[in-house]
Amino acid sequence: MGSAVRVRRVYDPPEDDDGTRVLVDRLWPRGVSKEHAAVDVWAKDATPSRELRTWFHDNRDRYDDFVDRYRTELGDPAHAEAVDELLGLLRGDVPVTFVTAVKDVPTSHVPVLVDHLDHALGHR
Repeated sequence: MGSAVRVRRVYDPPEDDDGTRVLVDRLWPRGVSKEHAAVDVWAKDATPSRELRTWFHDNRDRYDDFVDRYRTELGDPAHAEAVDELLGLLRGDVPVTFVTAVKDVPTSHVPVLVDHLDHALGHR
């Protein structure tokens, strides 16, 4: 079974089948109005901490270390409520689309978050 969530860039126009659109960035995307983003939920507390984000920006060549650190953060109490909220959305009947401003989605926090949620839902 594949992932229960779709991922798109926030700069792309919303599509009819997006369902609940969840912004999975800690900072609001530059140059994007709330209307254009069409975000239903802003899950900033499920994203990497400010400290980890800063570390990763300075250490782009250490993606595997970033993944390990972010996985650890996702298991801590500071992220628990936001992760639970996302799991609740994914267990619902409405499709869920994560939107992000990151340019290189495959080597960002987004696949780590999706994988974490998929494991929690028993999809992998």
